[in-house]
Amino acid sequence: MQLSKEAVLANANAACKGTLMETLNIEIIDYGDDFLIAKMPVNSRVHQPDGVLHGGATAALAESVGSFASHIFMDIEKVFVRGIEITANHLKSVSEGHVYAKATFLHKGRTTQLLDVRVTDDYDNLISICRLSTISLPKKK
Repeated sequence: MQLSKEAVLANANAACKGTLMETLNIEIIDYGDDFLIAKMPVNSRVHQPDGVLHGGATAALAESVGSFASHIFMDIEKVFVRGIEITANHLKSVSEGHVYAKATFLHKGRTTQLLDVRVTDDYDNLISICRLSTISLPKKK
């Protein structure tokens, strides 16, 4: 039996309890056949000292959503997923509201995956472009 979209999102967000994703208030809000979207509030908890979104928080959001996309779309009964490289180009600053990260696959291989993660603000302005490489490793039996 296939779970409903709501059930998958609820399970995904429940899995984030007690993790960095919960600390940063990252919430997975949508997914489709080849994408996953999460949002994160922009407030003093994720600001750098001058009051704008910290690039490290943006990278944490991008890695979280990209890794979770690989996790959802791979056979997690047989493999576990780890991020192996992330790059981030920060294009615009934001000081309040939310940012949204949409991860889409550029390559979905059996062992390695490459994801494009675009981070936008509440007004759909492009904030950062990130690339994440993940690896799927076999679970030990």
